[in-house]
Amino acid sequence: MSDPTRTSQSTRHATGPAGAAARTPASAVAPALRRPLAGVFRLLLAATALTGLLLETLATRAPARLAASFTAQAALATALVSVCTAHRAWTGRRPVTPRLTGALLTYVSLTALLHHLPAATRAPFTLPEAATPTTAQAISHLLLFTLTPLATAADWLLLTAPRGFRLPYAWQWPVYPLLYLGFALLLPALAGPAPSHPLAPALTIAAASCLLPLVALAIDQVRPAPRLRKNRISPTGISPLK
Repeated sequence: MSDPTRTSQSTRHATGPAGAAARTPASAVAPALRRPLAGVFRLLLAATALTGLLLETLATRAPARLAASFTAQAALATALVSVCTAHRAWTGRRPVTPRLTGALLTYVSLTALLHHLPAATRAPFTLPEAATPTTAQAISHLLLFTLTPLATAADWLLLTAPRGFRLPYAWQWPVYPLLYLGFALLLPALAGPAPSHPLAPALTIAAASCLLPLVALAIDQVRPAPRLRKNRISPTGISPLK
């Protein structure tokens, strides 16, 4: 059986425009698949996360705790990666690896899930909160715990191809939340006050950190493919007969 990646003898010795075209790999001449609408959506996602962080920074009296919080770190990472994915979608470059985008999806989903649990359960992962939240804090919580996770999930479900998550991701993604959980329990002065009985909240957070990747992996294997714009004739569209 011949190797399709090797150049035949006739092609190797061909001259002129025909020979140059025959020796050019398909990936070098395939048109870039630009997706400007996906780029705009991801820029809005990044703006949402950054606006929530900015409002929380202006309202908090404990900037060190805010910088050390899992929510702030996940939101900042989501914003930075969303800018990168927006640029790649706009220019038609190769998408960011699902290993990274899937990890951020589970992290912002974890913060949203823990935000709706009792305060004692989510204490190691919570943002600095005042007794009476201000309007800025209320808006920032809406942006960070509701709009950002929903937009991240919509980006995953509607703008990315399915079955990009792999089984090893299910144990790789929980590594950072579990390490952060241990850090928060060992250094409560920086990560936030620990509950009086930290074992139950820690087990709850650990279980959620390990289950969310499995849920995302299972959904990714069965969800339908979004209707992305493609070449209607062929995937590459470079054949002279097409």
